[in-house]
Amino acid sequence: MDIAQEPIFVWLAQFAYQPHYVYLGLVGMMLASAFGLPVPEEVTLVSVGILTFMGTRPDLFPPPYPGAPVINVHEAALLAFFSVFLSDFLIYGIGRKWGRPILNHPRTRKFITEEMVNRVERWTKKYGPVACFIFRFTPGIRFPGHLACGILRFEAWKFLAIDGLAALISVPTQIYLLAWYGESVLEKFKEFKIALFSIFGLVIIFLVVRKILKKAPEPQVASSTNESHFGTK
Repeated sequence: MDIAQEPIFVWLAQFAYQPHYVYLGLVGMMLASAFGLPVPEEVTLVSVGILTFMGTRPDLFPPPYPGAPVINVHEAALLAFFSVFLSDFLIYGIGRKWGRPILNHPRTRKFITEEMVNRVERWTKKYGPVACFIFRFTPGIRFPGHLACGILRFEAWKFLAIDGLAALISVPTQIYLLAWYGESVLEKFKEFKIALFSIFGLVIIFLVVRKILKKAPEPQVASSTNESHFGTK
């Protein structure tokens, strides 16, 4: 990822020493991404993380004037986490309140199709909490995934717990790592995601195999006292 060429980074970079504008942009973009708009969550997080790194290295990135305010890594990480967490729950709430009819709304149709939601619903019914966890790590399917969790009336406390854990793992960690190490850590992110999806894949395979084995008919054992073969004459 050449972050310097990303429009999101270019736009945010002009406010590198005006933290409050960056924070507002961060919250707005997290909300837009959660609702399925073409504002990649990962690019926003990486952009804010790199800008935070720039603020910690005035030797490499001289500020426009001495004492210029910089982005605080803790504030950025907390804002990113709560923006994502609350946005996910809002989408879940919309699905829970209005159910499947919300899919017929013209604006909803712009972002998701009936086929996409049907697929997500199958995953949610089949894998339950595991599917809810996976949605948070899957760009392009987060919005329909969280909406489907609400439509299927997935228990609210479970959704909050699982999605909150997933957001806590994926969101603030990106801000912190980039703020500490800069763009050089991006390759490690790719390796981490590959490893994470490999684990998810193994978990799903395990659940599918277990479900198949549960459905398999038990072998019938012939009775040793079957009188048709061993009856007395």
